[in-house]
Amino acid sequence: MRLNDIKPAAGSRKTRLRVGRGIGSGLGKTAGRGHKGQHARTGRSHRLGFEGGQMPLQRRLPKVGFRSLKKAESQQVFLYQLASLKADVIDAVVLHQAGLIDSRAKKVKVVAKGEIGRAVKLSGLLATVGAKAAIEAAGGSVE
Repeated sequence: MRLNDIKPAAGSRKTRLRVGRGIGSGLGKTAGRGHKGQHARTGRSHRLGFEGGQMPLQRRLPKVGFRSLKKAESQQVFLYQLASLKADVIDAVVLHQAGLIDSRAKKVKVVAKGEIGRAVKLSGLLATVGAKAAIEAAGGSVE
């Protein structure tokens, strides 16, 4: 084997399409560009989404803003809201029945806002350090 014998594998290199080389080639005269118009001209280019001067789709549609998909998963409840509940053991079901949280909530956190004057037991809920201290000071507990 010599360097001048080395060739690429058969079919790995396609021959380049030669346009504008007569009617016999199949791509003569207009070279596959059709007749007239923007796409037939040299230097043709237009930006993505351009619709020939018509108001483009992305500008016709209204902006809708941002809606977090995680927002419904986690919710918070305040201490003063817990104080208004009649139940001694408070969990997600009790909070949902009271209308304090959404049914889709996967995580519920008790935040220290307001005061709680009676002993309650939190079951299956998260609590901030301040909220936990306030509940334990009132004689309650956090599981």
